[in-house]
Amino acid sequence: MIAAVVPCFRVKEKILDVLAGIGPSIERIYVVDDRCPDGTGAHVQESCRDPRVKVLFNPENRGVGGAMVTGYRAAIKDGASIVVKLDGDGQMDPRLIPKFLKPILDGKADYAKGNRFFVLESLKSMPLARLFGNAVLSFVNKLASGYWNVMDPTNGYTAIHVSALKLLPLDKIDARYFFESDMLFRLNTIRAVVEDVPMDAVYAGERSSLRIARVAALFPGKYFARFMKRVFYNYFLRDFNPGSIQLVTGLSMIVAGAWFGIEQWHSGAVAGSPATSGTVMLASLPVLLGFQLLLSALNFDIQNVPNKPIYPQFE
Repeated sequence: MIAAVVPCFRVKEKILDVLAGIGPSIERIYVVDDRCPDGTGAHVQESCRDPRVKVLFNPENRGVGGAMVTGYRAAIKDGASIVVKLDGDGQMDPRLIPKFLKPILDGKADYAKGNRFFVLESLKSMPLARLFGNAVLSFVNKLASGYWNVMDPTNGYTAIHVSALKLLPLDKIDARYFFESDMLFRLNTIRAVVEDVPMDAVYAGERSSLRIARVAALFPGKYFARFMKRVFYNYFLRDFNPGSIQLVTGLSMIVAGAWFGIEQWHSGAVAGSPATSGTVMLASLPVLLGFQLLLSALNFDIQNVPNKPIYPQFE
């Protein structure tokens, strides 16, 4: 069974059109009312006659991540094999669902996500602030998640195979606006294969509840924490590889060179004698070599993107 989860919060005016556009490839639709003040869930129950639709209610507002976890759990319980996520605000075209299912059904990926940066012409409709913000977040997310092959990390149009979904710690996934980025980090820790699906950017005047100030305040710390965890998991806890050696050696050389240089500079300043060219070279050479090793470790990380899907191993 292929299912879709539609998290709902203040989308009462558009939810019925979204549901009507979901094609026959989806056999079950979970509409998750995330304590919507407009009563979206009740509206769907009263007005939607699609037998595939099942409305779930969160007792309190848990955010998009919390709503998705509610839907994911229901889909897993009902025996779904693939779960698609699309929002109820009309910005995600339901006709694209087969494109998101294809890489998973073909055995090429465990997780498919939208990429609004692939079609350059469609970017004209994206507000400039969102375009710049998503471009910056894409680069930071590559470093934090380890998926150097994907863009547009905040894109919420996704599909995931249940074999990968069952391996994720659903209780630990960020419940709010960091949900999509956190999903990528969690997927990397289980070595799931992620593939981008090109899609148009659609904006028709909808107001996003995501504020730039909130992103600037909260996201850097979250990304840094995920980056440190990923490096520890992938290069020291679960494996020890050339990237691990390059990282440790590079950082050690930079610290040693910098410490030696600072100590020699301080000693020279106290004695009133400038450092010799040999001393400068002894301090700078380890720093330069250490930086080169860090670049090599980064290159190893880029080449270490997961490329073997999880779910065929469970079939």
